[in-house]
Amino acid sequence: MTEFSDLGLSPTTLQAVADTGYTTATPIQAQAIPVALAGQDVLGIAQTGTGKTAAFTLPLIDKLQSGRAKARMPRALVIAPTRELADQVASSFEKYAKGTKLSWALLIGGVSFGDQEKKLDRGVDVLIATPGRLLDHFERGKLLMTGVQFLVVDEADRMLDMGFIPDIERIFKMTPPKKQTLFFSATMPPEITRLTKQFLKDPVRIEVAKPATTNANITQLLIKVPSSDPKAKRLALRTIVEKAAPETGIVFCNRKTEVDIVAKSLKVHGFDAAAIHGDLDQSQRMKTLAAFRDGSLKILVASDVAARGLDIPAVSHVFNYDVPHHADDYVHRIGRTGRAGRSGVAYMLVTPADDKGFDKVVKLIGSTPVEEVIDVDYSDAVTVPREGDRRRGRGERPGRERGERSERGERSGRGRRERAEAAP
Repeated sequence: MTEFSDLGLSPTTLQAVADTGYTTATPIQAQAIPVALAGQDVLGIAQTGTGKTAAFTLPLIDKLQSGRAKARMPRALVIAPTRELADQVASSFEKYAKGTKLSWALLIGGVSFGDQEKKLDRGVDVLIATPGRLLDHFERGKLLMTGVQFLVVDEADRMLDMGFIPDIERIFKMTPPKKQTLFFSATMPPEITRLTKQFLKDPVRIEVAKPATTNANITQLLIKVPSSDPKAKRLALRTIVEKAAPETGIVFCNRKTEVDIVAKSLKVHGFDAAAIHGDLDQSQRMKTLAAFRDGSLKILVASDVAARGLDIPAVSHVFNYDVPHHADDYVHRIGRTGRAGRSGVAYMLVTPADDKGFDKVVKLIGSTPVEEVIDVDYSDAVTVPREGDRRRGRGERPGRERGERSERGERSGRGRRERAEAAP
């Protein structure tokens, strides 16, 4: 066990850490902080929930103590894939830099350009941003990158999933060659490896073993849904939510359109639920998260990307409405519950179409969730095409409903956006 006091941090920063109640560093913190303080590039391979935000926040605060910010010229730049993760990083700086004179700004979508420009004009030491909004400000001539001494890239593999790698390459090229880079990713696919070889200078590779098993405090339950029809899945979800009666619960869906449909279905049937995904404006997202944190909202329906970086300690239940595309995401999802010694419950709905994805989850965690049988009459929930429709190919396809875009349209951003209509 490594104490923060053994890592070389300044007394001011150590006091800020102590004020939060922490004394012992996590493995990624214990290994990355001394390297960062020494001025070396860091390649950190660690999952969400390992404490990596503080692994770069704390040394940056110390290294920025000398010098001062100039208008539109940040000294440190932190890039995060989502608004929520960027906001969490900003909260970390606010918490740990409170005893200093350092300034910071958050550049994310859904917030007025004017308010953000005012902060930039005053000068900030640390700029925390999503790639798109950062480049928007740069292209408007409101931001200069020539003063960047420290560049942090967080959740790089998620950047890859979201198509941000060309933006990250551009940001690297916009910043001075002589800078210190702290680069974090949960996995190292070939494209990320190529990026690190191109832009990092003799980085110290720090790898924290990912959890091979899930938290023992979490009861994992399997719900087999006999049909892949979305109506049957929503009926099963409503049944288990009603039975479980969660104090607070997160429902995970694979796609933004499904998030809207599921949230609306729950609300129509009397459940206290709200959606969170990337298409909501920032004020609505923050309002929804605040309600969930204070317990006035019971159920949050989210995509994996939108939930990335959320720090909500007291979640009693997690519901996997969809089997995740990546098995690792299952561990991330259910890790939202059972925290800080609390017990938690995680459900996973599995349809006949989910067998391959479910097998990957079982292989990763090394066990099969316990099957729970629920008393549900699916006969009214499953849509059976009429004979004429079947001949003409007009039957409803499982997994695609009115109001839902194709995967290609969602990924590319093309196609008319439709308002999701929740069926029963």
